[in-house]
Amino acid sequence: MIKKETNYNDIYNYKNSRHFIETVKEARRYDAEQKKGLVIFAGACQSYFEAIILAGANFASSPARILIDFLDPLILARKVATTDEHVYITIEDFEKELRDGKKGINGIGAKGKKSIIFI
Repeated sequence: MIKKETNYNDIYNYKNSRHFIETVKEARRYDAEQKKGLVIFAGACQSYFEAIILAGANFASSPARILIDFLDPLILARKVATTDEHVYITIEDFEKELRDGKKGINGIGAKGKKSIIFI
């Protein structure tokens, strides 16, 4: 957020959120062609959370417009990477591991990416 601004629904009150939004849209276009099942986390401290989610991100920061802990995106990525591909993950599955819980990161969820290969 730009200092002293209070209108959370105006994209021009955010320094970088429009770039996150365009990147998420482009990643979703790529994924539609490649069918890779991307799990997208986007945003940074004080991002326009709602617009990033509407653009197609699975998870984004920062619904409460707060400064997030630098480890929180890594905790999310670890959870997605180590969860079986047949399991759907929501924020409730790991929110207690995040410093600020749902205030720092939230989203719609995603399928895990861990696949077990039997030989």
